Amino acid sequence: MKAIVIGGGIVGLSSALYLKQSGWEVTLIDRSDLSDNCSYGNAGYVCPSHFVPLATPGIIKQGLKWMWNSRSPFYVQPRLSRSLIDWGIRFMQSATPDKVKQAALPLRDIALLSQQAYTSWTSIPGIELSYEHKGLMEYFQTPEKEEHAHHFCEDARALGLEASMLSYEEVQALEPQTRLQIKGALWFKCDAHVYPNKVMASLIRHLRTIGVQFRTTEQVKGFEKKGGKITRVLTDKGGYEADQIVLASGSWSRELAAQLGLRLPLVGGRGYSITLENSPNKLNHPAVLMEGRVALTPMDGNKIRFGGTMEITSLNQPPRLKRVEGILNAVQRYFPDFQLPSVQEATVWSGFRPCSADGLPYIGRSSKWNNLLIATGHAMVGMSLGAGTGQLISELANEQTPSMDLSPFNPERFA
Repeated sequence: MKAIVIGGGIVGLSSALYLKQSGWEVTLIDRSDLSDNCSYGNAGYVCPSHFVPLATPGIIKQGLKWMWNSRSPFYVQPRLSRSLIDWGIRFMQSATPDKVKQAALPLRDIALLSQQAYTSWTSIPGIELSYEHKGLMEYFQTPEKEEHAHHFCEDARALGLEASMLSYEEVQALEPQTRLQIKGALWFKCDAHVYPNKVMASLIRHLRTIGVQFRTTEQVKGFEKKGGKITRVLTDKGGYEADQIVLASGSWSRELAAQLGLRLPLVGGRGYSITLENSPNKLNHPAVLMEGRVALTPMDGNKIRFGGTMEITSLNQPPRLKRVEGILNAVQRYFPDFQLPSVQEATVWSGFRPCSADGLPYIGRSSKWNNLLIATGHAMVGMSLGAGTGQLISELANEQTPSMDLSPFNPERFA
């Protein structure tokens, strides 16, 4: 049995891994050379704590306030775009307290499933993760965010996640190498992290070793269909027959789905990051700056990464380095002694994260094409949910009972 996976991010690679392990002959197609896609530059979190979706009641009001701030952490570029308007309407409809509450359990469950999957990968020869289970701290500087952290902690505990509130003194004792400018932190001991660059590079090598075929720098242009089935995937370099198709092409998934007559509300949300190697700035635990909306992760023994922003813009828009200034300014407010480069001196990464209209990924089988599986829309938690998504896709392809209820992730829920 032949499977084609369209997309070489962490979700596509994970799907290829589990499909190959279960006996499929797998070909992976990607428009790039797989050296620097969205899965490389993220914070590396494997985080059950991220059970709140992007579409929350306060984000729209906050986004309007930030609209004209070039350094703000959330920005939607105004433009005449039918797909953006379609996504925006559904995003606003999804940003309600009830829907946020409904999203918590499925997001927790898939994150825990994925964390178990990554743990199992550590025993696969050749796959290197730099996996560490140190938890994740959310720093706060203001009484408002402290109160929010208390409520968030209670919600996490109600979901069975290990979370606790720490005073400034307790956090400083855990981070003795640097002076912190905070009131305290919410510590999610349930979280882990990896070094994404190592995950991606070693996973690609391993897949090649076990026989997965790669078609890189090859762009999917269309499909041949017959009798409710996709018979061939057409690219700018040829065509490929398969028994099973997995659409996992990240921020480009909406356009490909449209060629199949499927409506998939999805936009690309660009994020930025800077990674310092052998830096004098030391941190023991990954951290999120609540007011600054920036993520920091110590990685791979000698690296520290700063990342953030959600910039909803067209996929051909050049990067805005003012956003990176906002990231570095936020880090400096919390870590006044950190030695940070200027934006011009730093090596800046940017990439587009696929954002669904409600903050939940699209995972499931198409009802229109019986050999099409969809796995996209993971937004800022693609690395976190990647391994678990690949496992679920393989279970669906093999007509097994999925490891969790997939109805909240139904890719046709906005059809």
